[in-house]
Amino acid sequence: MIASLPFGPRTIEATLPDRTVVLSNEEPRSLPPVADLDSAVREALAFPRDHRRIGDLVTPSASVAIAFDDATVPFHGPIRGVAILAVLDELDAAGVSRKNVTLICANSLHRKFRSEELARLIGEDLAREFGARLICHDAEDRESLVDLGTTPGGYPVELHRLAVESDLTVYVNARYIRGFSGGWKSVCVGLSTYRTMKLHHTPDGMSMAVHGNRMHAILDEMGAHYEARTGRRVFKIDTLAASPSETARVFAGSVGATRQAALDTIAAMFPPRRDARPREPIDVFVYGVPDTSPYAVWARSNPILNLVSYGLGYLGGMVEALGRPGCTVIMATPVPEQWDEVHHPSYREVWERVLPGMRDPYQIMHVHADAFATRPDYIERYRHAFAFHPVHAIMAVYPLKRLKLVGRVIVAGAEDPAVPRHLGFEATPTVEEAIALAEKTHGSGCSLAVIRQPATL
Repeated sequence: MIASLPFGPRTIEATLPDRTVVLSNEEPRSLPPVADLDSAVREALAFPRDHRRIGDLVTPSASVAIAFDDATVPFHGPIRGVAILAVLDELDAAGVSRKNVTLICANSLHRKFRSEELARLIGEDLAREFGARLICHDAEDRESLVDLGTTPGGYPVELHRLAVESDLTVYVNARYIRGFSGGWKSVCVGLSTYRTMKLHHTPDGMSMAVHGNRMHAILDEMGAHYEARTGRRVFKIDTLAASPSETARVFAGSVGATRQAALDTIAAMFPPRRDARPREPIDVFVYGVPDTSPYAVWARSNPILNLVSYGLGYLGGMVEALGRPGCTVIMATPVPEQWDEVHHPSYREVWERVLPGMRDPYQIMHVHADAFATRPDYIERYRHAFAFHPVHAIMAVYPLKRLKLVGRVIVAGAEDPAVPRHLGFEATPTVEEAIALAEKTHGSGCSLAVIRQPATL
C-alpha cells in the first residue's frame, strides 16, 4: 500500500506492506462551522449555562478582566476578537465603561506576544483601542500575582491579580484539543505560575483524555478553591473548532457547564483510542511528523519539539493505547537541527547539556526542573524578550515517558542522522528501510500500523 505521510513542511509517499493496518488520529467525523459566528456567540451569551448573564454580574463601576487563549492554541479564526466584542457589548449595555476593562493574553509559561502578534489574535481595532490595557500574563512578576493558598488536596494556587481582584473575569477559549484544553486549565494554567503548575505538569500528569482526565481533576479542585477564596465565578466562553480557522460550537456560562457541554460533543467525535484496537497489539507504528508544533507558532521549531513534544507526545497517543511492549515507532521527519534562540533559548541547553546524559523524564524533572525554572538569565528573557519560560524546555521532554513502552524509535528521512541519534533514536534514509530494520527485530510477519495524523492539532 502507498501511504502519504506528513514530513515537516511537506508530504512524502511511502510503500508499506499490504498487511499494514490503517489507524486514524483524526476526528471520525467533523463538525460543520457555524453559519454566523457573531450570532452564535451572542446567542450563547444571552442564554448562559449555569450562570447569570454578564449584565447581571456587574455594576457600572465594575472592573472586568477578559482573558483569552494565546497563539499556541492552534486556531487561526476570529473567535477571540468576535467573542471579546460581544462581551464588551454586554458590558456596555450594563453601563460598564471600556476603560474599566483589561484584556489579558493567558500565555502561562509560553512566551509573551508582541503587539502586532496580539493584533493578529484579537483584531487590529481592538488592539489599537485597548493599547496599554492589552497585556500578556507574566508568571514571574510577583507584583501582578496573588497567592490564594493551597487547596484541600495540597495544591498551591497562584494567579494573576486581575483574575483574583477584578469584579468579573471572562475567559475566551479558542478551541478544544480533545480533553487537554478548556475548563479550569484556561485560568489555573493560563494565568498561573510554575509553582501552581508543577504538580500536574509532570510526565504522568498531563492528559488528553476526554473522560477521567487526571490533570483536569486537579485543575477542578484549584478552580473550586479559587471561587471559594474570591467569592466570584469565572464566566467562560468555550468553543469547538470545525477546522483550524472555523468555529463549530460556542458554549457560554460557568466553567464546569461549558466544559461538560464541550466534552459531550467531543466524546462522539473521538471514541476512546483503545476502541480502535486491532485483533492484536501493534509491533510497528509508522507516521509522519508535520512541522506544526503549537509551541513554534510564529517561530522556528527545533529537534525537541519535533521528535519529543510533538512526535512522541501529541502524536503518540495511539502508540501508548495500542502498542505491544517493546514496539517500534517509525517517525518520518526531516528534523533539521535548528534553534530559535529568541523564542526558545533554554531548549538548546536542554538538548546539549541535559539529554546526552539523562533521558528518563522523571529523573530530568527531579534533577533539573526547579533549577531551570529559577534561572535568572532565562527568566529575564521570558519577561522582557518574548522567550518561553526556561522550564518549558524541561516539560517538553516529558513525553519521553513513552519509551517505557516503546523499545525503539527510528527516524526516517532526517537531514542529519546525528540529530535523532542524539536522543538514542536510530535513523534511516527512508520509511521502507526503517520498516525492514524493524522487521529484523519483530519478524517479517509482525503487526504494523500506519497512523493518519491531523494536519494540525
